[in-house]
Amino acid sequence: MTSVATLRAESTARHPLPRRFVMCRPDYFEVTYCINPWMDPAAPVDRARALLQWETLRATYEEYGHKVDVVPGVPGLPDMVFAANGGLVVGDRAMSARFTHPERAAEGPAYHNWFAQHGLAGLVDAKEINEGEGDFLLVGDRLLAGMGFRSSLAAHQEVAQHFSRPVMSLELVDPRFYHLDTVLLPLDDNTIAYFPPAFSAASQAVLSELFPDAIVATDADAAVLGLNGVSDGLNVFLSDKATALSEALRARGYNPVGIDMSELLKAGGSVKCCTLEIHE
Repeated sequence: MTSVATLRAESTARHPLPRRFVMCRPDYFEVTYCINPWMDPAAPVDRARALLQWETLRATYEEYGHKVDVVPGVPGLPDMVFAANGGLVVGDRAMSARFTHPERAAEGPAYHNWFAQHGLAGLVDAKEINEGEGDFLLVGDRLLAGMGFRSSLAAHQEVAQHFSRPVMSLELVDPRFYHLDTVLLPLDDNTIAYFPPAFSAASQAVLSELFPDAIVATDADAAVLGLNGVSDGLNVFLSDKATALSEALRARGYNPVGIDMSELLKAGGSVKCCTLEIHE
């Protein structure tokens, strides 16, 4: 249990660190197929509204001092807006993604080409099924890795070898939360917020041991992808619908920054899905 004194010390010690993000404009965003429980091709999508929400997110990042690089979208790839799935970039190593579903397969090479054109070092393409920061999240020196619906256990081994970092495998069990970044939010090098019921009992035990002071999200906040957020160590960018999580973050000394991502949620994405971080 975290003491009141510790919480006060945390709130005064938190500092934002400038980050570098990669995003892709939703110029071709639509829902024409169904590869996750959030998608309904029969439901109308307002692309102009999606663009406005995306632009607001990008402008907010820049307002808070972060750098944003923009990858051009590709016609016929409506989910390319979810840049987090495009790969993984940590230090002097990079890996582009290999997608589970054929509808998204061409996104891997598109992001790989952008990485290569922008001089990212140590670049390889994934040989195993690996959906980038959708399933691989850096917390301190360790990568937490999701499995069960998308990225494979073999991909965890491939990532550990390429990036020379420990990888902790975590099993996802709720089909609504098919990527790790939908139910786990790294807040700083030592702290996460997460939704325990999305994980197997064994993985819940691992997370409880690794992060005893984690913020535990409510079902209501998980259901609006409130944990699909981005933290710079102080400011936490997340869905404006995740009200209880925002209150919990504020109580722990973080500054929640709510963003309306309701249109992109129709394809199963929110703040983090739209944001690939280059961990320099």
